[in-house]
Amino acid sequence: MSELNQISKSKLHGLWALTNRELKKWYKAPVVFVLTLVQPVLWLGLLGNALNFSNLVSAGSITFPPDLASQFTVAQLSALNQFFQGLSSQILTGAFGTTSYISFMAVGMIAFTALFTTMFSGMSVVWDRRLGFLNKALSTPVSRAVIILSKVFSATLRSMFQAGIILLIAVPLGFEFGPSFNPLNLLGVFAILFLICMGLSSMFIAINIRSTRIETPMAVVNLLNLPLTFASNAFFPIDRMPSWLQAVASVNPMSYTIDGCRQLLIFNTNYMQLAWDFAIVGIFAAIVTTIGIVLSWRFLNK
Repeated sequence: MSELNQISKSKLHGLWALTNRELKKWYKAPVVFVLTLVQPVLWLGLLGNALNFSNLVSAGSITFPPDLASQFTVAQLSALNQFFQGLSSQILTGAFGTTSYISFMAVGMIAFTALFTTMFSGMSVVWDRRLGFLNKALSTPVSRAVIILSKVFSATLRSMFQAGIILLIAVPLGFEFGPSFNPLNLLGVFAILFLICMGLSSMFIAINIRSTRIETPMAVVNLLNLPLTFASNAFFPIDRMPSWLQAVASVNPMSYTIDGCRQLLIFNTNYMQLAWDFAIVGIFAAIVTTIGIVLSWRFLNK
């Protein structure tokens, strides 16, 4: 009996119980799970193929005026086409780091899925407060920090699982792994996704920790969704953006997360850059998670 009491008072036991409760709300609602995958798959399948930069800079997109074309022999025109075909590969590699734009965009979609999932972790606090569960949790020996961390961990686990599914779906859509890829790199991808999900979910919970109206987290999601997504390198390289947007994207933790995933999946890995990406995302996660825990001690109440 004493052993049972010790287990029930354990912080890890409380953390697991609350995290499992959050996860049950997800995997016992398969419609919600499927819908969370549909949006990034649609973006990847439709936008990724519609923005086919390979065709824009291919030899087929270059036509010579009839007067100019008549001055070349068939062999010369064929040689020019081969030259422009090779040039298009160099342009794509120089701009995106890969000749496959859908591969470039797919990694952005993996991070976008993590962002989309963690955004609603703050909403969970509001629902628990309105439905009365938060009062029950606060009346137990479980600390306020554990309550917050359970929501952070559940959002993180959901995001990592969905990101893995997106990566599997991207392969038949044309995803191409980079020259330095090996299966162990997937561990690094999930590691950096874990860090960014911890940071983002903590940030959204910290913003909404005192909210009592469901409209507040919805407004926060709508406000931060576009800047975090499009002021990053999810769809376009930062060095090709306007200078003012480059400054914004360079302080966006999503940019470093996406670059770290690309270093591991599609680029010829630059380990110095990869270490820098991990350092920035890790510092962001540590600072924001700490802020979320401190705010929970002070402001999380019935």
